[in-house]
Amino acid sequence: MNKTILLRIILACMIDCSQQETTLLTTKPEKVGLSPDSLNKIKPLMQRYVDENKLPGMITMVARHGKVVYSEAFGLMDAGKPMQLNAIFRIASMTKPITSVAVMILYEEGYFQLDDPVSRYIPEFKDIKVFSFKDKNGIHLEDQKKPMTISDLLTHTSGLGSGVENNPVDSIYRAENLSDGTLKDMIQKLADIPLLYQPGTKWKYGRSTDVLANLVEVISGKPFDIFLKERIFTPLKMKDTDYYVPKEKLNRVSAVYGLADNAGIEVLMNPEINNVSVPVKFLSGNGGLVSTATDYMIFSQMLLNKGEYDGVRLLESKTVDLMTSNHISNEIMPADEFFGPMLSGMGFGFGVAVIQENIQPKTIGSKGSYWWSGAANTYFFIDPKEELILILMTQFVPSLYYPVNKEFRELVYQSIVD
Repeated sequence: MNKTILLRIILACMIDCSQQETTLLTTKPEKVGLSPDSLNKIKPLMQRYVDENKLPGMITMVARHGKVVYSEAFGLMDAGKPMQLNAIFRIASMTKPITSVAVMILYEEGYFQLDDPVSRYIPEFKDIKVFSFKDKNGIHLEDQKKPMTISDLLTHTSGLGSGVENNPVDSIYRAENLSDGTLKDMIQKLADIPLLYQPGTKWKYGRSTDVLANLVEVISGKPFDIFLKERIFTPLKMKDTDYYVPKEKLNRVSAVYGLADNAGIEVLMNPEINNVSVPVKFLSGNGGLVSTATDYMIFSQMLLNKGEYDGVRLLESKTVDLMTSNHISNEIMPADEFFGPMLSGMGFGFGVAVIQENIQPKTIGSKGSYWWSGAANTYFFIDPKEELILILMTQFVPSLYYPVNKEFRELVYQSIVD
């Protein structure tokens, strides 16, 4: 048997045997300065989305001052199957903050500095060229003006593309099928593809966090999923977070829905989306994890607590401050593409968007709040000033089709009475 597979089986057994049931602390809303009457307005909002056949079902969870004050399930997790509070969701890009924490664990242990060139640890990246322009003679390239750094990867300013946009570099990404294989296979392919722009000059949502996952593997000497289990999931007792769902938990997996051709919604019968029952080969740092509202609340509370939860410390407080602070100037944030409206007034830290100025009517929240979401409409939001955490889990694509995250956040903030 492959040694890596054997190690994963042994580790899974150790987790199952040693992990106690995780219980989040709870209290009444009024004890932490929230109005129960206002919080109760969440229920009709979510139920309306279900009744109007816009969303299949969801879980909403709110915590303040370290205690959960609201947690409720709505609708269905699959046809005829009521949503459960322990339902398992594909969290997609909400994998990125977890990957960033993994990187910062190694940073604290002194393995690298944030301004180190990526090529010092991933030599394949040493001589990657940068796309300049394309004309009738083909693609023109130039040298990197400054090396891509680990900080560039953490802040999506690396120059790496996404593979989804209409440009010459992304077309190569699509042709190469970068997720077909291991993280190491992806690195070998990326090394032969030019960067989309000069590192450090533009924020671009792309493959940066996948490269970070490979960086963790290179430095730690362990497969990325095993590192996450050993250093994050097991210590925090995030017992339902992984890259696949074991057979005994498959009945808790929420189906992914999309718009039906005629009206309403329907289950998406896409094998790449729906098959979560087998271990994956490509351990994406960008996305790919499954989790529960409870597990992600634990992870979020660890961040809000500046690196500690239930007596377990993953990061020092100053490291969390660094991770959740803005590192991007206004000049290099997106202005007119998909992320433009969503990130208006935002900065970006390491894997999370950060509210800079609460000057726009469409964004309610304190300066310094941070958040991110997943492609199938999972969402978390942390406000350190108010000691507030919001979690919303559903499974519907396209993401952001409905403003449910915004409406949920507004109702919670309206409930603050202290």
